[in-house]
Amino acid sequence: MPADPAKFKVAKEVSRKDILLCLARVPETKRLFAGSSDGCVYRFDLAEEKPEGIAMEGHTGYVTGVAVAGKQVVSGAYDGQLIWWDAESRAKVRGFKAHDRWIRNVVATRDGKLIASTADDMVCRVWDAATGKPKHELRGHATLTPSHFSSMLYACAFSADGSLLATGDKIGHVAVWDVASGKPLGTLEVPEVYTWDPKARIHSIGGIRSLAFSPDGTQLAVGGMGKVGNIDHLEGKAHVEVFDWRKQERVARFSGDKAKGLITHLAFHPQGEWLVGAGGDAKGLVMFFDVVSGKILREEMTSNHFHKFTLDETGTRFYTAGHNKLTVWEAAA
Repeated sequence: MPADPAKFKVAKEVSRKDILLCLARVPETKRLFAGSSDGCVYRFDLAEEKPEGIAMEGHTGYVTGVAVAGKQVVSGAYDGQLIWWDAESRAKVRGFKAHDRWIRNVVATRDGKLIASTADDMVCRVWDAATGKPKHELRGHATLTPSHFSSMLYACAFSADGSLLATGDKIGHVAVWDVASGKPLGTLEVPEVYTWDPKARIHSIGGIRSLAFSPDGTQLAVGGMGKVGNIDHLEGKAHVEVFDWRKQERVARFSGDKAKGLITHLAFHPQGEWLVGAGGDAKGLVMFFDVVSGKILREEMTSNHFHKFTLDETGTRFYTAGHNKLTVWEAAA
């Protein structure tokens, strides 16, 4: 039986002075790598009674993307660099300027053979994880918003089998790509996650902050925040839409009741039983969704904003990275 969303509780917390902006886990273990606001990548072993983060120094800005690819860890940051690290020794293997602007996300295929990075240069690049050599350069997003301001490419996600890659930008445009060829397969538009204020602030907020394929790759979940009145605050309702992306049909739409702010990460249960999202505004949020019924199964506010999480292979435990805290959630038996 799949874990009941109502039974997930906080099992462990690791206090931090920094903000953990991204997170990746070594498969079948409790070893994590997290990117920090201080420019370091930290290694944690949550099997330890009192885990201590071990710093890996190399970036010169916020580390906002990290992925585990086989025996290597790849991180991306505000400085535009991608850095490869040896997962065991934590030694730097290689590093180079991979994007012209802020790298927002770094993800790996499940087999660890490929890495994808997205950045505010509005390019997604796919890399051979073993060698660091480029495989594809994917350009499917406008560099400017309709109001002629710079856009941002926040999110990307591989399908479970590694054959598909989705990318999502600030104005709500999603592109789906064939990984083998680098060719586009389809697009989606999710305009509700983007708010533009043409009068008071002449500014915008929101965007697609998270993407997740269903286990069979037929559905794509898109996360962000609904429309807001005051764009200086994350006051919009947490917002998720799920699509049959090939048909370009929306199959479910979720809007938070009490949960406000951005859905910054999404993941399907390994067997597709439910969808979980996390994020927040000044506080944090965790939400579970039933895509088939279109119902929100659980909606909970937390004390600290979450940036990323990683769900384990069983779907009974997940780890969240956020403001001043690393947290382990487990489903009670």
